Amino acid sequence: MAYRNEESSGARGRPRDPELERRITAAVLEVLAEHGYEDVSFEAVARRCQTSKASLYRRWGSKRDMVIAAVKAGPAQHSTSPLPQGATLREDLLILVRRLERTMTAADIGTALMLLQAGLKDPELCDAIESSAGPTGARLPQAVIDAAVARGELPAGASPFAFDEVVGSVLLLRHANSLAVDDAYLSALVDTVIIPALVASATSVTTLPAGLFSGHPETRPTNQSQEDS
Repeated sequence: MAYRNEESSGARGRPRDPELERRITAAVLEVLAEHGYEDVSFEAVARRCQTSKASLYRRWGSKRDMVIAAVKAGPAQHSTSPLPQGATLREDLLILVRRLERTMTAADIGTALMLLQAGLKDPELCDAIESSAGPTGARLPQAVIDAAVARGELPAGASPFAFDEVVGSVLLLRHANSLAVDDAYLSALVDTVIIPALVASATSVTTLPAGLFSGHPETRPTNQSQEDS
């Protein structure tokens, strides 16, 4: 069943309530952090923020849409502006990692972990967050690679694997363990890990996999998971 978003039902003349919007956003993120994406529901959120399910149905047609809206209004609210273009690959990479760092700083670590798990189980959710609230900084856009190749900073065939696998992972771990993530650290990460790895990726003798934060990492076959356990 499809529900009309309240934005498109202006004929009723009912303006949005900013306080209710804030409570809904907070409730979605709280349920997500405490119970995980699978347990986020219209009923659970309505109960948490003490409103009716109908008020949620008027806004979103699915749980996924509701979570994306909460992420945009919450931790990713500073990441929705167009990504500035740097003059060099290094500048582009620093712009991305600084954006991701701001988002992770604004997010509860439980929310960030649950979103990662949800994205691994639901690639469409991960893609939707990236396109709707991004670029988030968790992925390396192909346009950045193409520009670096055109400038001669990267060889043709460079892969985003190192960025997609490493940046989000180490920032998440550092935040989870209350470790410093300042500009000196981000510069060191870009200069000594990411750029050398991007250069090396073009000459890899094997096909590089999709990174953890690419939205589409490969999963182990079910029988292998059972054997390992």
